[in-house]
Amino acid sequence: VGSKMAGAEGDDSLYPIAVLIDELRNEDVQLRLNSIKKLSTIALALGVERTQTELLPFLTDTIYDEDEVLLALAEQLGGFTVLVGGPEFVNCLLPPLESLATVEETVVRDKAVESLRKISQEHSPVDLEVHFVPLVKRLASGDWFTSRTSACGLFSVCYPRVSSTVKAEIRQHFRTLCSDDTPMVRRAAASKLGEFAKVLELDYAKSDIIPLFTALASDEQDSVRLLAVEAGVSIATLLPQEDLEALVMPTLLQAAEDKSWRVRYMVADSTELQKAVGPEITKTDLVPAFQNLLKDCEAEVRTAAANKVKVFCENLPEDSRETIIMTHILPCVKELVSDTNQHVKSALASVIMGLSTILGKDNTVEHLLPLFLVQLKDECPEVRLNIISNLDCVNEVIGIRQLSQSLLPAIVELAEDAKWRVRLAIIEYMPLLAGQLGVEFFDEKLNSLCMAWLIDHVFAIREAATCNLMKLVEKFGAEWAQNTIVPKVLGMANDSNYLHRMTTLFCINALSEVCGQEITTKHMLPVVLKMSTDQVANVRFNVARCLQKIGPVLDSSALQAEVKPVLEKLATDQDMDVKYFALEAISVSSLCSCLLSKMLNDQRMDFLSSFTSNIVSAAKLCMLVQLRIALRKHHPMSHSSAIVSESVHACFSMPFAFLRPELILPVADGAKCLFICFSRFASAQHIVYMCSLSREGKKISCAHTV
Repeated sequence: VGSKMAGAEGDDSLYPIAVLIDELRNEDVQLRLNSIKKLSTIALALGVERTQTELLPFLTDTIYDEDEVLLALAEQLGGFTVLVGGPEFVNCLLPPLESLATVEETVVRDKAVESLRKISQEHSPVDLEVHFVPLVKRLASGDWFTSRTSACGLFSVCYPRVSSTVKAEIRQHFRTLCSDDTPMVRRAAASKLGEFAKVLELDYAKSDIIPLFTALASDEQDSVRLLAVEAGVSIATLLPQEDLEALVMPTLLQAAEDKSWRVRYMVADSTELQKAVGPEITKTDLVPAFQNLLKDCEAEVRTAAANKVKVFCENLPEDSRETIIMTHILPCVKELVSDTNQHVKSALASVIMGLSTILGKDNTVEHLLPLFLVQLKDECPEVRLNIISNLDCVNEVIGIRQLSQSLLPAIVELAEDAKWRVRLAIIEYMPLLAGQLGVEFFDEKLNSLCMAWLIDHVFAIREAATCNLMKLVEKFGAEWAQNTIVPKVLGMANDSNYLHRMTTLFCINALSEVCGQEITTKHMLPVVLKMSTDQVANVRFNVARCLQKIGPVLDSSALQAEVKPVLEKLATDQDMDVKYFALEAISVSSLCSCLLSKMLNDQRMDFLSSFTSNIVSAAKLCMLVQLRIALRKHHPMSHSSAIVSESVHACFSMPFAFLRPELILPVADGAKCLFICFSRFASAQHIVYMCSLSREGKKISCAHTV
């Protein structure tokens, strides 16, 4: 069949399609997969008729393949309606999808069912009964459980559009599957029970679905029972209140006390149950059940219930909400605050602050604040952080003054915790906390903490504190930074500890962009320039890096008059790293333009001799090459251009002691830029060889690099 399709009667234009078709049978899985993913292209080239008569039968006959290939095929066929001629011919897609719906791999079956559900909507009512429903019946009565599980997902899409006789048959098939001997089939039926109930008429929902729901909720397999809980929530939305109370609630309450914790977990984790049953049943039935779930013997169940405390309380009837919370829910919450399981405490901490908006100021101060304080001192960092991240809820209710008296001492205690990871976590939440508390309160209570972190003995803390300052300036503005933060940061430049002096530079790197040109030029730049004479080499090379970082913020006059002389001096430093970073800073385009201006005004260019003497660095090469590019573009015939070119060629013939593996050097040749990655031990011969290749117009490949 493949060769017949691929023949194309000598048409060269179809040769690529022939290759794709041949790859459908290739032994290499990846090639088959690639071809399957281009199946729509093949079908488009073959045309509607040949797709129907040749391609689809070929695919149906070769269904036995690797799961990855079958998954791609099932997905592709779901969008094939147009390629087979439209809705009128969509039934020809059913055979391959039916085969895919019976394979052993679950994800393939699920994707095939998804595609079948999609194309079912493109069948006319007549075609649905003639072609689609028989497929569902065949799957539902198949010998192998895989076909029967797939059938469960197809009943609801065809039921609303068929005749009453066929509807009765579909309901019967579904009842049969709900009592199937195989647990996997019952599980599939339970997962689709709620969906099927929604398309049934109300009378049939009561007479057919309720008994099925009760049976599945009492199944011997807990994996079936827990899926029945979800179906019960869907069924509850369909029934009137009196039927709900009598027919569904006994089964749901039984599930809340099920012997399997997984079933109880499903009840505790349900977000729609409360809305489905309404306020009255919530008060009488769900509140006691929720209390029991909060006290459950399994930590997983308590965690799920704790996560839903806020939502559950919000959905309580407004007239009795406060009473129910204070009488029934809060006592359980107080026990969970000191739970033995950290996941339970963490889940509660993420929602408990929300209760303050429900209970009001007095209840929050009297009952909730003590719980918050306990959680803020919890040994688990996640518990503490969940409380801090939701402080804005409490702030809205009790006000900043009360908050400062109650919670802030605990926050300060955490900020000074002996464990550096705890301090790090608090720093990350500080911008959020600052936004909640406001600038005045922050300056009064927390500013000193933020500055203290800058001189912490752990580098990770100092680094995080630097980022924290930048975020605070973004929140409070440059003027606040100029008055509050910048003077303290710059004062550290005179610290006796060189690590603290380096932190000043890191802070300037972070703050320059958010503070703007004026503050950077007027206040920060003089301090950076002064630090260029520091006795510690690490400080000096960080000065070079800092000048490179803040260069784009500064104006050209400051670069020319103040920055460039300092960098040129650092470029002659005795320390190798200081030299490297200084020359790297010089090589950035903004500083290159300054040097370019000088070169055009100084035809002798004596200063270039320092770049080509002794051992050349990669940074020097970068700078010279960029100058060469700029001069060739704007002043191709100038004396300066010739001298720079000579300097570049001179560099190419020297030892490359400073070249680093990650450095990328741009080499100009006419209007082209080639990027050559040098290794640590690149030789002059290699560079000359590569440059000669570029002049010959040849592309430099990885094979030509060392």
